[in-house]
This record gives sequence, C-alpha cells and structure tokens, in this order.
Amino acid sequence: MADKGHGLLSGKSGVIFGALNESSLAWAIAEAIHREGGRFVLTNAPIAKRLGTVDALAERTGSPVVWADATSAEDLDALFRQAKETFGGVDFVVHSIGMGMNVRKDRPYEDLDYDWYHKTLDISAISLHRVVHSAETTGALNDGGSIVALSYIGAQRVFSKYSEMGDAKALLESIVRSYGYRLGRRGIRINTISQSPTRTTAGSGITGFDGMFDFADRLAPLGNADAASCADYTVTLLSDLTRMVTMQTLFHDGGFSAMGISDALIEQLKNAQGS
Repeated sequence: MADKGHGLLSGKSGVIFGALNESSLAWAIAEAIHREGGRFVLTNAPIAKRLGTVDALAERTGSPVVWADATSAEDLDALFRQAKETFGGVDFVVHSIGMGMNVRKDRPYEDLDYDWYHKTLDISAISLHRVVHSAETTGALNDGGSIVALSYIGAQRVFSKYSEMGDAKALLESIVRSYGYRLGRRGIRINTISQSPTRTTAGSGITGFDGMFDFADRLAPLGNADAASCADYTVTLLSDLTRMVTMQTLFHDGGFSAMGISDALIEQLKNAQGS
C-alpha cells in the first residue's frame, strides 16, 4: 500500500461493510480509502462487537460505527439513513461480507444442511441486493456513485473445499450484473473484485485453505495479491478514474485466472512423483 495518498477520494463518502480486525480485507480497504481522503461509516453485524476490534479502526480513521445485520432490511435502512444524515449522501459502498455455514462445519457439498445453505446465500450474496436496495430507497446513494463487492474465482471454477461458497459468490456476481443494468440509469457503477486467496479471518475458516493459497501462489505469475494491494485496487474502482467500468468481475489475483499450469507446479509434481 502506498505510504501517502493522492486525494483520489477527496470529497467522497461511503459505507464499508465487513471490517472485523486487522486481517480483514475491509479493514485494509478502509485504511486505503482514509489515506485517499474518503470518509465513511464502518458497519458490521452486532456480533462483531465482541469478536473484532472495529472501534480501533474507527478511532484511527475518525469514522462512526453503526452496527447492522446485513440480512435485516430494518437495520440497513437505519444504517443508510444515518449515513445520509452524517454525510448528506453516499458516494460509495464496499461489500466485504461472507460466511459459509456448511464450510465452517465441514459438511460436504453433497450433504449440505439446507438451513445453513440458505443462511450462507443470504449473508454472502443476497445481502448485497439488500444493501443496494436500502441505499437507494432511503435516498442515501448519490448519482454517479460506485459499489464494490469482494468475490473469488470459486464462483466460476470448482475448488472442492470452497463448497457452497462457490454458489454464493456466483450469485453475488449475478446480482452485480442484474443490478448494474438498473443502477447505470443513475450513472452508478457496481463491480466485483475476484481476489486471490488471502489470509483473512474468513479464509482461515475454510478447510484446506493453506493448500488453496499455496496452489494459487505457485500458479500466478505475480504470486497472490495481498490485502494491501487489494485495497489499492478497490480505491481505483471507487474513484472517478474508473467511471465507465461497471457490471464486471475484475480478477485481482496476480494472473492466476489466466493460467493453466506453471513451471513451479510442474517441478512440484515431479518432486512428488520422485519421492
């Protein structure tokens, strides 16, 4: 992450969902937005009050915290009304929310608990639809704004241990496209960043995460993209520099998404066969 900002988000304000602790992507994104002159409300589910350290980030960036369940229309409406009252309107929204109930409980994909499955889709994907709907209906979302949601290539490819979260991310990306058409009438952009496996609190809950991380790092020509570089990339999508980019899944993964196999993986396979 750059040490000094360039004022890319000066005069802009928004809402950031999902910061929990310093290992969260949303945390790094909040710091980068602050560096670039943006102001924001931090929000997370009420349970995060005792699980995370959001208040420390709020103090560091001079930001208010509004606790809201992203699956609750009532909570979201109250959040965006407060953001509108605080800033006069919202220019950006960052959605960095995900929870795989079956993944965390290590339930195989072919034997999902369907109540957990519904909850995973609601928290990880449908919440984006709720967020955008609430931002619009409360009158908080300004024309010409930008919305960014965090995704993963598991939305398009099968990663066995990613299980139901692949379905959730696929739905998330579909919502971006469907809503993007409608938001475009107001000059509002919405995109997803398909990020490399990143050592976050959410990532650590996936069985086999270390293997996924190592595989991607060996395959990607630039290696895995870290949280700081993801934060910088998010800033560009919230800024006016990308004012004509919308409805896209943008791969921020060191080139992983374009690769088939790499020399590093071939050598690893050779060594495994020889052992």
